[in-house]
Amino acid sequence: MSTFKFQPRWKEELVVTGPGGSFILELPMGVLSAYLPTESAWKKKAPNWAKELYPELKQEVENWCKENKAELVVDETSGVY
Repeated sequence: MSTFKFQPRWKEELVVTGPGGSFILELPMGVLSAYLPTESAWKKKAPNWAKELYPELKQEVENWCKENKAELVVDETSGVY
């Protein structure tokens, strides 16, 4: 069973909804790519309810990217909004 639900939005955003709320990851469309911070950066940027869910999130974003033919970029400078 999935913890997160993913919904791309027209402003190059990937809306991620989970058990405690939602947040936005970057999703540039030039080359469809989802940007996820590294685990250490995630703990500084993530909503409080999602800080410990990084392993599940990373796996589910990887799965979403495969299903949608998108690249996953894990970078400490990636934003979470």
